[in-house]
Amino acid sequence: MRIWRKWWVWLLIVLVVVPAGYMTYVYQSIKSTANQIYEEREEGLPPVVPVSTVDQNVPVKPDKLKNADQPVPFTVLMLGVDERPNDRGRSDTLMLMAVNPAKGSIMMFNVPRDTRTSIVGHGKVDKINHAYAFGGVDMSIRSVENFLQYPIDYYVKVNMEGFSQIIDSLGGVTVRNQMEFDYAGYHFGEGILKLSGEEALAYSRMRFEDPKGDLGRNARQREIIKGILDNAMRITTVFKLEALLDDVGGSVKTDISFDEMKRFVTDYLQKLDRIDQVEIQGRGQTIDGIWYYIVDQNEKERIHSLLSDFMGG
Repeated sequence: MRIWRKWWVWLLIVLVVVPAGYMTYVYQSIKSTANQIYEEREEGLPPVVPVSTVDQNVPVKPDKLKNADQPVPFTVLMLGVDERPNDRGRSDTLMLMAVNPAKGSIMMFNVPRDTRTSIVGHGKVDKINHAYAFGGVDMSIRSVENFLQYPIDYYVKVNMEGFSQIIDSLGGVTVRNQMEFDYAGYHFGEGILKLSGEEALAYSRMRFEDPKGDLGRNARQREIIKGILDNAMRITTVFKLEALLDDVGGSVKTDISFDEMKRFVTDYLQKLDRIDQVEIQGRGQTIDGIWYYIVDQNEKERIHSLLSDFMGG
């Protein structure tokens, strides 16, 4: 009888206590990483300089997700930055993701990096990707909010050099390549491609050989982000999640808290099954010897209306 009791005790330990202990460890590990990458937006920047009247019309930011009783739409600005020693660098990528659980979808589009617009808080008109060099995350967010005339709820800043590790942790990324090209020692054929992290980084950076220039590169970047989101939505084991967060820890900063991350998983993930892509139309123009991407007022209003309608008015 004592032998059977011991056997049941060990069985209980193996089947219940050990997994529970491991899950506790993983939970604490995830929480620790989430706290490590959490970074509130900067404060104390100079007040907005009204370069144009639209500077004063940016909508008031809504409450964060944690204050909502039901899943609500929200926006995230992803900044892909090339940071160098002793240099803040510039935002190589500015991508907005609007999430609406009621529609079961994410709307995603790039703000072209050379877009000529007001740099809010800096008092001048310049390329929008320079906002990060002038004032970091907060100036970038405020400049994009002003450009779109729509509030941004969260940001995610990704160091592009660490981007490849994240992709590798997800098992690579699948894209649909629209044109054959060679770049950075890699060959990219036309059609469906499965890319490693380093290949995806090279794939996202080529633009001079693309007939569409920066717009072509933006489209490839959205393909990669779409692939990452598709893979992330299919994470089914804590082992993959833990490995992913280990790689994220050194490459990502965000103002999404651990509690809000948990809510994304429990309240949002199962509701999202579609990603819609939009492109901001414009034209190239050289002004005072500098090339800019010019987006006219009609196009700004079109993008604002698309975003506002998607988010529910």
